Amino acid sequence: MATDTPSSGPPPHAPRTPSRTLLPQVLPALVVGVLAALLYLGITWISEEFEHVLWDTLPDALGIGGYSSLWMIVMLTATGIVVGLIIWKVPGHAGPDPSETGLGGAPLAPYVVPGLLLAGTLTLAGGVSLGPENPIIAANIALTYWLGSKLRPNAPGAFWVVLASSATIGALFGTPVAAALVISEALVHQPGPGSLWDRLFAPLLAAGAGSLTTSLLSHPTFDLSLPQLTDPGWGDLLASLIVATLAACFGLLCCYGLPYVHRAFRRLKHPMLMLPTGGLVLGLLGALGGSLTLFKGLDQMKELAANLGGWSSGELARMAVVKLVALLVASACGFVGGRIFPAVFIGVAFGMLAQALVTEIHPAVAISSAVLGVLLATTRQGWVSLFVAAVLASSPAMLSILCLASLPAWLVVTGRPQLELDEHGASLR
Repeated sequence: MATDTPSSGPPPHAPRTPSRTLLPQVLPALVVGVLAALLYLGITWISEEFEHVLWDTLPDALGIGGYSSLWMIVMLTATGIVVGLIIWKVPGHAGPDPSETGLGGAPLAPYVVPGLLLAGTLTLAGGVSLGPENPIIAANIALTYWLGSKLRPNAPGAFWVVLASSATIGALFGTPVAAALVISEALVHQPGPGSLWDRLFAPLLAAGAGSLTTSLLSHPTFDLSLPQLTDPGWGDLLASLIVATLAACFGLLCCYGLPYVHRAFRRLKHPMLMLPTGGLVLGLLGALGGSLTLFKGLDQMKELAANLGGWSSGELARMAVVKLVALLVASACGFVGGRIFPAVFIGVAFGMLAQALVTEIHPAVAISSAVLGVLLATTRQGWVSLFVAAVLASSPAMLSILCLASLPAWLVVTGRPQLELDEHGASLR
């Protein structure tokens, strides 16, 4: 009778367990997290020091008010000239058109990074209504991808990209939660082996290292010290639904206007015309809206909210509109920067306006709901919008209300133009 004989070949290797796959990712994730945070903190420190010189030391030496209308116009126009010169002459031209980039993206060549960071730093220091997130994330991705590919050439390129993105987002917001939300949203469209938490392991570790580094060195906070909502009711839910939806509609105005304003600036055909003209317009807007409508908006929104009840509805409406137009112009004319932080300021101003018009609305409900709506419109990052709005409210009772308020606001923005263009200058949807 015939019998089966074992194969003479070697036995197949046992598949690697998830832990054996994930453990080698720990050290790269920690290193990328710390280095990404240090680059962010370094650029932030340089921009703040330069800002102090431009807006305090220099005008004081000249006997001019640092935030006078004249100085705002001169300073922002000069910023446009210098940033335009960088984009024109520095190798790499400070990266692709900022209106065509979002958070992350394909790695840039390393030689582009110095010009990108220089343009981003001057944009921050000069008072332009853009944040640091886009250029910092792009720079960290480029450097991490370049170094990682040399040190561990067998690792997939996407691994380094997601580590750098997560680390920088963790550093920007001072918590790994925001990075986990962004990355998990992206991973939905990129199925791969292993569970979601297996794929989140290294990014979350990088984000944790980045956020901890930032927290230990600079103590960032989004707390606006708003009165806490302790006993939410049906009226609070109704107010949140309405304010978030109206704020989303308001934010969409910027999205609808971007291709038209972008096209108008592109008719100038040269960065030394587009950027100075954009800076001049931003200076005039600053003179109209006041000094709080300048810069990325993080410190300014805290100053705005610190005087809760002290602003008239007209002042709040003016600041919300001016900041919205400033974000639109800055995004369209070529300045290098991100849109999240200015959008948060717009949301805070819009929420305070809603509360000033209808004083029965709780301030935390009005402001957090408005920030949620504006961020949904301008970023289409649902989890990040919800996270930032909840952090500003600093009230666990608001979370369930904001989750519900996000639904009608999302119905308003989904499928609509985004605050980002394709290579042909048309709105992404």
